[in-house]
Amino acid sequence: MLDNLKGKKVILASKSPRRQQLLTGLELEFEVRTKEIDESFPDSLVAEEIPLYLARLKAEAFTEELEEQAIIITADTIVWLNGKALNKPADREEAIRMISSLSGNVHHVYTGVCITSQQKQVVFYDETRVTFAKLDADEIIHYVDEYKPFDKAGAYGAQDWIGFTGISKLEGSYFNVMGLPVHLLYQHLKGF
Repeated sequence: MLDNLKGKKVILASKSPRRQQLLTGLELEFEVRTKEIDESFPDSLVAEEIPLYLARLKAEAFTEELEEQAIIITADTIVWLNGKALNKPADREEAIRMISSLSGNVHHVYTGVCITSQQKQVVFYDETRVTFAKLDADEIIHYVDEYKPFDKAGAYGAQDWIGFTGISKLEGSYFNVMGLPVHLLYQHLKGF
């Protein structure tokens, strides 16, 4: 469908199996390249500014080696609760604390996406409002111990058991909560 990308090499710079699965759903041929980067950000950034900054930062790591016909897609997702970003938990205890704080509350999921070629760069974000049901301690511990959500912002995956049992309302893109707002990505790739 994306005829404008014929002859281009599309690269997804993400280790996330969820992002890889979602991009596959767009019927795009792509390769995966990853680099370790420092994902710290200035304290002055809030909400969507954080994943936008980090998506750009991830793209910068590849700019010098980007081939002429290459397009690289980078993304970052955060959970925003009570004026604070919840990134990936460092350990089991932090994961339990994060999910406990989400339990019975509403939070926002922001994903920043950056599409970069040698000629141009487009950066955008999506926001989804997520309401969590009240979870008891046993449910939270079960989820953390069984699903080990240490590679996920906010310590949860909407596509996991906790999404089935804990998410009572979702306003916006489900795929954004998974880590890639593919509906917006598709639109931006059509015009890239």
